[in-house]
Amino acid sequence: MFRSRDDRPGPEAAPIDADEPAERRLIGRIAARDLHAFEQLYRAYRARLTRFLDRMTRHSGLIEEVLNDTMLVVWNRAERFDGSSKVSTWIFAIAYRKALKALQRQDEAVEEETPDERSASGAGPEQQAQDRQVKAQLVRALDALSVDHRTVVELTYFHGMGYREIAQIVDCPVDTVKTRMFHARRRLRGLLAGNAKDWL
Repeated sequence: MFRSRDDRPGPEAAPIDADEPAERRLIGRIAARDLHAFEQLYRAYRARLTRFLDRMTRHSGLIEEVLNDTMLVVWNRAERFDGSSKVSTWIFAIAYRKALKALQRQDEAVEEETPDERSASGAGPEQQAQDRQVKAQLVRALDALSVDHRTVVELTYFHGMGYREIAQIVDCPVDTVKTRMFHARRRLRGLLAGNAKDWL
């Protein structure tokens, strides 16, 4: 799963550029205070941002708060979107900054979330148990990464973003993103031990 790549999208990611012109039109309408356009954009991004924020923060209590804070910024500052990046890059950058601030406000340790135990339909009980074990091991390994490293892995492999786009989101040079990915993959290799060949 975690094989090296440069700017190519992850294998599980849906094409994220397909609706870019439509999303830019929505942003224009939101800037004109069109509530219906905002609702459309919110519905389009809710699941993606929820997954990203869950992986980044590992704190279920923060997700809804950060999601709402992010979309409030979109509503209030849509007129400031200058088109120099994709709409998704702009929104994920807002979410990233809001999540960092929320994490900094936390006095308590971030809780480890229970992995999703749903498995593919049709798999037998033995295969389902094995799938759950593999997923739980991967989730634990990702949780052991720093926020910066986990964010780069999440955006690359689960949101299909390239290094240049991630650099815009986290506001750092592309080489820094590459370095974070290098260290994240090296750390994951150690954490996944014998199973590393399956993912890295």
